[in-house]
Amino acid sequence: MMQGLKGKNVLVTGGTSGIGQAIAVRFAQEGANVAINYRNMASEATDTQSQVHICAKKMQQYGVKDVLVQGDVSKEDDVVNMVQEVIEQLGGLDILINNAGIQIPADSHEIDMDRFDRVLNVNLRGAFMCAREAIKHFLAKEKPGVIINVSSVHQLIPKPRFLSYSISKGGMQNLTRTLALEYAGRNIRVNGIGPGATITPINRAWVDDPVKAEMVLKHIPMGRAGEADEMGAVATFLASDDAAYITGQTLFVDGGLTLYPDFRTAWSSE
Repeated sequence: MMQGLKGKNVLVTGGTSGIGQAIAVRFAQEGANVAINYRNMASEATDTQSQVHICAKKMQQYGVKDVLVQGDVSKEDDVVNMVQEVIEQLGGLDILINNAGIQIPADSHEIDMDRFDRVLNVNLRGAFMCAREAIKHFLAKEKPGVIINVSSVHQLIPKPRFLSYSISKGGMQNLTRTLALEYAGRNIRVNGIGPGATITPINRAWVDDPVKAEMVLKHIPMGRAGEADEMGAVATFLASDDAAYITGQTLFVDGGLTLYPDFRTAWSSE
């Protein structure tokens, strides 16, 4: 068990599937109460409710509070109301996991501003607004707080055809570092997680295709994709008292992808 998580109140944005769900369940395993956020979109209702049911069922076995909160993190009013609802339902907020994110592929010269803004508004603007509201609560209650921003290896590694996504994750790196520096003296820690290729529903297209999978895995020194549960383990560590002296860092959980493994082959051939 991680130190200091039992009884803490956690909000996970975009927590109904994939990495977000794995993080939510891992916190429940550690004895934390968890609020799971999902977007308020009627077109997603059936699928979302199915995912929420699965996630809630996983968490219920640990005897913690689990609540579901709707809200589009790209909309300021939704964020303010969502955080307030979490505080009221759980009795406070100790840990924020900024996990909500989207990506829309397109050649950079063909990106229209609506799609460009949509990605930035969810991934970066949304993360900031959620962090802002959480910090307000931490400061008002004069209590320690933790924010963990789920970024990506693509805050370092450019991703062609995903320009707005890469920009949003690069911005998240500086969001993490700036907030960490600004609030370090007020008992608020801010860190990031940079997942690499991870087995989640959104990645099934390449995970289930042997040819595509081989193209991805050959760039990963450890030779495999990550599991969502591994991201959950890192999130709980960074939120725990075991990481009490860590702030402003992004921990890449990527099997060595950000080590630029192609250089290994290039240098060994000389």
